[in-house]
Amino acid sequence: MRGASFRSSFGLWITLASTVACHYPAQAARSQTTKGQTTEAQAQRPNILFLFADDQRPDSVAAFGNEHIRTPVLDRLASRGYRFAQNYCMGGRHGAVCICSRAMLMSGRSLPRVRDDMRDVHSLPQCLAESGYVTFATGKWHNGPKAFLRCFQQGRNIMLGGMSDHTKVPVVDLDPEKRTFSKVRTARRFSSRLFAETVIEFLDGRAAIDKEAGERKPFFAYVAFTAPHDPRNPPEDYRKPYYEDLPPLPANFRPQVEWFADETWSHVRDECLAAWPRDPDVIRQQLAEYYGLITHLDGQIGRIFEALDKNGYGKNTVVVYTADHGLALGSHGLVGKQSIYEHSMGCPLILAGPGIPAGKTSHALTYLLDLNPTLCKLAGAKVDASVEGRDLMPIVRGDSDKVRDSLFLMYRGTQRSVRDDRYKLIRFPEIDKTLLYDLQDDPSELRDLSDLPQHEERVEKLWKLLESWQAQVGDEAPLTVDQPRPQKRDLTGGKRKPDRWQPEWIRKKYFDDQ
Repeated sequence: MRGASFRSSFGLWITLASTVACHYPAQAARSQTTKGQTTEAQAQRPNILFLFADDQRPDSVAAFGNEHIRTPVLDRLASRGYRFAQNYCMGGRHGAVCICSRAMLMSGRSLPRVRDDMRDVHSLPQCLAESGYVTFATGKWHNGPKAFLRCFQQGRNIMLGGMSDHTKVPVVDLDPEKRTFSKVRTARRFSSRLFAETVIEFLDGRAAIDKEAGERKPFFAYVAFTAPHDPRNPPEDYRKPYYEDLPPLPANFRPQVEWFADETWSHVRDECLAAWPRDPDVIRQQLAEYYGLITHLDGQIGRIFEALDKNGYGKNTVVVYTADHGLALGSHGLVGKQSIYEHSMGCPLILAGPGIPAGKTSHALTYLLDLNPTLCKLAGAKVDASVEGRDLMPIVRGDSDKVRDSLFLMYRGTQRSVRDDRYKLIRFPEIDKTLLYDLQDDPSELRDLSDLPQHEERVEKLWKLLESWQAQVGDEAPLTVDQPRPQKRDLTGGKRKPDRWQPEWIRKKYFDDQ
């Protein structure tokens, strides 16, 4: 994409944060430490800014090698931080993978050991609060209002749900004293701008409180964006340049799924966003809109970083940038995230801040849930006894090159996978299909090696490893069934219906045939 013309279409990439009225009272936030107990050691602990994207493919950052997308802010973050290039969501038990992913993050537990509503979880922000942190959240919360009340001391512009039109986000605020939510209202700012400006207001208010108190309390600010989740309706100025120079199809684009592993693929909401067979031009159009959402999000993150620096927090804040999982968008004939392929369970991860080396990349096998103990230990907080994640800081410090030898993925009862540092075994029980990919030579998962004689022992070894992982995490799904379904299915002409969140122009563009 031509850099000059692209930049002129968007104007300034990073705008200074506008002056906004602070909505937070100038008094110390409620916490579980006694007033006056703030120590010098506590004041030196890092703040944590957690930036959480929604449905972001692991390859959708320019600094990671994608020359067709513009993400200058994230590129700079990667250059001053530490990237984990093989980071994963463990999976999902239903189509709303984001619920499962966020529960795993907050609990630090594997999927079979955490409920969607986190009813028995002592969460990451609770652990931080008990060690003296002020905890704040804005944006998407899909694990129920009761869980939010347990997790955070403060919250504003919270979307208690899974998705919405980015221009009409239903939000509530948390009353920190009464521990109740306000009535739902519809925000009229674009979602990424809304959540960015909300955390900017928090940062401004926090700085004022610290100044008045004459001491600093560390904070954990959790910003859960709803971009780039659909509806893919970025502001027009952000999609137009991508329309003018459409992104290419993914290397593993297919018009139909090769292996019909999950019957819900024929009707789950995400897969109905494009007709079968997948039209290459439609997928490229949707990629343009998807990239537009990411580029707009990138600019809003830049505004948050400006506010960090303005308020004197830039040098003592650990920044985490990641996403709940990835997305297919044409890969393997799919559009959604309900699969265990790399594009759907992989997600970006960057850590930056004090004590974190700049410009480094690790290929260690990591989970999102590893961030739970990692951040607790960085903050000097106690790690809950139920946490299964691994602290990533030994890798960051150079003391170790990995935290596990293999990694397990799961989706419903229909898909299981295990991988080591090179090979990935996929098992689709309901259609009695096993696949083997060499991710070093075939990162797009296109060439199945499972039937080749030279890989027979490897398949057996990985199958045993898969069973071992199931036993370790308490996954009881069978790897075989008595009556397998047909492995192939032509989904051409399947009925589709737009969900209520899709704006009118998207309905007309992609659902006119219905």
